[in-house]
Amino acid sequence: MGSSQAAVSFLTNIARAAFGLGATVHHPQLLPLHCRRRPTRRPLRPFPRRARRNRRRRHPFPHSMAPKTLHFRHSHSSPHLLLHLRYQDLQMVNLTLRVLSRPEVNRLPEIFKTLGLEYDEKVLPSIGNEVLKAVVAQFNADQLLTERPHVSALVRESLIRRAKDFNIELDDVAITHLSYGVEFSKAVEMKQVAQQEAERSKFVVLKNEQEKRAAIIRAAGESEAARLISEATAKAGMGLIELRRIEASREIAGTLARTPNVSYVPNGNNLLMALPSMGGGR
Repeated sequence: MGSSQAAVSFLTNIARAAFGLGATVHHPQLLPLHCRRRPTRRPLRPFPRRARRNRRRRHPFPHSMAPKTLHFRHSHSSPHLLLHLRYQDLQMVNLTLRVLSRPEVNRLPEIFKTLGLEYDEKVLPSIGNEVLKAVVAQFNADQLLTERPHVSALVRESLIRRAKDFNIELDDVAITHLSYGVEFSKAVEMKQVAQQEAERSKFVVLKNEQEKRAAIIRAAGESEAARLISEATAKAGMGLIELRRIEASREIAGTLARTPNVSYVPNGNNLLMALPSMGGGR
């Protein structure tokens, strides 16, 4: 009886040890993974040369491969690409490009094998510089400003097509900033100032012409009015002039009467003035 209990205890201990060893071995193979990520594995040590041909058939031993996770669903913004390029006018232009990228899910092992986890930082700056140089070289300074949507569309199409060669999908490509060199910016500013001065001079010239035409029209109207008055006076006599003289005299008299510092003294002795008495009431 004692030997059987010892055997049972021994077998129980062996089972516990085997279970613990199995849990320890398989624990690295169980990886908590976010729903927006996909894993890929890489060996901790490279296979020998003899085993490289059959490494796809080899079963991955525990603790021999380390899991790596890559974003695949939501696109993330890569670092802004600040590039200094030349266009047809042989002037420098500064472009800032924003790129939203994500890897192809079916190509994750290949991307990790060839490019690594920092695939976007390795690929996007180089292909962005290449595409921008090819596109910007087709335009001059004025066209870059006036045809900016067309330039942005060409950059987007070319960059998306170029990124597919590296198994990278681009959700959005946009030019966020566009500026020129210091000398060119000063030249553009001086040009704008000169255009404003030219417009101002043009406005002054047009204003003077309009004032000249208004003076000519006013003089013509006054001469026509004088001619009509002279003709009417010749036909009807001097009655109109006398009427206008009486109206002017009435207006002048009314204005003087309302002024406190002016006194009206008529001709003759018909003037009564209120003077203070002299000599105590004599």
